[in-house]
Amino acid sequence: MAEVPSVETASIGHGLVARVSGEMDYLTSPTVWEQLKGSIVGSDRFVVLDLSGVSFCDSAGLNMLLRAGQQADRSEAELVLTGVPPRLRRTLEMTGADQVLHIYDTVAEARTVLGG
Repeated sequence: MAEVPSVETASIGHGLVARVSGEMDYLTSPTVWEQLKGSIVGSDRFVVLDLSGVSFCDSAGLNMLLRAGQQADRSEAELVLTGVPPRLRRTLEMTGADQVLHIYDTVAEARTVLGG
């Protein structure tokens, strides 16, 4: 059974940090998406997705991350990933998703780059 995901958000400067925990798979990705979608639309300038609490991610989770990036583009915000677990980072690199989703090691590093 999939680990129930959660998304906790915190405003920082002109954006927000969304900490995702649990599994992002075909069962849970719709729940994560619904929690993230409003946050992305409501952000001022950027969204930092902290994935350090993600225990598993399949292709549905990867698709959800790409949709989040597209939603951020439509909202004229920048979406970046931080704390990407090694297995997920490898998947992002193998699929080329790391070319459209910018990845930073930590939230602090992303905030520095984004000016938040």
